[in-house]
Amino acid sequence: MRPALRLVRAGNVAVSFVGTVVGGLVARAAGVSVPPEIWLFLGLAGASTALVTAGGNVLNDLLDLDGDRTNHPDRPLVTGEISVRTARVLTAGLFVAGVGVAVPVALSYPLVGGILAVAVASLLGYEFRLKARGFEGNLTVALLTGLVFLYGGAAAGDALVLAPFAAMAFLATLSREVIKDMEDVRGDVGRSTLPQTAGMGAAAAVARGTVASAIVLSVVPLFWFVRPLSGVGIMYVALVGAADGTFVESVRHLPERLHYEQTMSKVAMTIALLAFLGVAFR
Repeated sequence: MRPALRLVRAGNVAVSFVGTVVGGLVARAAGVSVPPEIWLFLGLAGASTALVTAGGNVLNDLLDLDGDRTNHPDRPLVTGEISVRTARVLTAGLFVAGVGVAVPVALSYPLVGGILAVAVASLLGYEFRLKARGFEGNLTVALLTGLVFLYGGAAAGDALVLAPFAAMAFLATLSREVIKDMEDVRGDVGRSTLPQTAGMGAAAAVARGTVASAIVLSVVPLFWFVRPLSGVGIMYVALVGAADGTFVESVRHLPERLHYEQTMSKVAMTIALLAFLGVAFR
């Protein structure tokens, strides 16, 4: 099972599931005291997100096999722990299952079906076309991350309230994607990434700019629907402040220490997810 978990990138899959559920809880604004039907819908939506994410990750490894021989030589398809044929079957099964489990939710909340269709189309467009275009691919991955929160909100009946969180996720992910391209610049095959076409300095400037924009957006909930001096407001300020500080650290050394900066970006996004969850108790 370990090669399979590495192939689907189990950590990313788990985060996508949690992000969907958190989005739904924020939309309901009732903490975890939501009706059983909503818990069912959030579970199905989260499973849908996780399955599609897993399918996208396997497809990514299938299409990136040549580049991964240099950048990620330990991945299961490169080492031969999982065959290409098995990975192809797994990809199809994961996508079909991801769409199938969302059908009951989409029948009650049609926006769920619309967001899922956009997400799947964007993911396939990224893998087969936009990934090679570098920054356009970065934008697509960032969009997919933002859609996770909107998807959870839609499954709970209110996607609009998740707009600022989706925007923050978009910007933070865009920064991380650019940093990843900076880290992989020597081994990227058949791609025109930002650091390749504009240089490492320009890529670092973009990563810093998107982080700065995300930090500015992080105060929006305090003016929209969270009272700053309430218990939830104080908790949000504390957590989002920690996340913002970590985001600053994630770009502070660019264009050096790229693996460290990418790790800090992951940590910051995890803290931000906890801040978002706190808003569900408003």
